[in-house]
Amino acid sequence: MKAYSRVIMDDKQKILNVLKSILDPEIGYDIVSLGMVEELRIEDNKVYVKFLPTTPMCPYLPYLIEAITIKIRKLGYDVEIEIDFENQWSPERIDPEIRKKFNMQ
Repeated sequence: MKAYSRVIMDDKQKILNVLKSILDPEIGYDIVSLGMVEELRIEDNKVYVKFLPTTPMCPYLPYLIEAITIKIRKLGYDVEIEIDFENQWSPERIDPEIRKKFNMQ
């Protein structure tokens, strides 16, 4: 059982690393570091992503959904993406190192 959960964690990290290659076109930083990937889990051969856009009316949302789907499918997984319109994204979600670059400690 321990080895199985380690494989899932390795796969999850691999997926997160791939998602870090997707940049938010307006902000110029990756969607993981910006805190837009709210949840990621793997069940069988399917990856579930709960995605929180920076704004509900994000003009790049279709592009970001397509990019996430393509990147994960290239790793051999099926993908299901849920867009979270109930919660509100805020700058506090940004990785602390990037917040420093924006002088947002």
